[in-house]
Amino acid sequence: MAEIQPQAAGPTKAGKRRAKKMSTRIDMTPMVDLAFLLLTFFMLTTTFAKPYAMDLQMPVKKEGPDMPIRDYDALTIILGKGHRVHYFFGLNAPGDKTVRVPELKTTTFSADGIRQVLLNRQKERGRLVVLIKPTEDSKYKDMVDILDEMNITNQQKYALVKITSDDLTLLKTATL
Repeated sequence: MAEIQPQAAGPTKAGKRRAKKMSTRIDMTPMVDLAFLLLTFFMLTTTFAKPYAMDLQMPVKKEGPDMPIRDYDALTIILGKGHRVHYFFGLNAPGDKTVRVPELKTTTFSADGIRQVLLNRQKERGRLVVLIKPTEDSKYKDMVDILDEMNITNQQKYALVKITSDDLTLLKTATL
């Protein structure tokens, strides 16, 4: 609501007559009430961003020897620099003569990249175990992307493993 308050004019002179100046005072209370009503309305009617989370089932730590992984059941994925995914079938054990030397291949995170490799290998082998080995050059987004691929392809057995010096040597010789 606006309110007009008369203000007294200054001292009058004999020949000049001045008009009275009126000052206005605007009451801001209704506008503030309306702003808070609108703010409350929009806060209550908006849907907030839902957090994206993936459920991970961690195995119970048990005492005793670890289960060995057979060479022909393993798929090793190495997360490299520049959002690249390197993979090979089997294990990298150069000291073991029964394990063949792996052939390192490179792909991307696209739908026809590592996803197709995982799906094709699951069709070939029923019991596939994926070993995920991030390098120091890989990004956190790469880890999230590969875990998403495990979820998308419904991969049952996978493990995050520290990269070995043999894997780094294989990676260096393949990129040269």
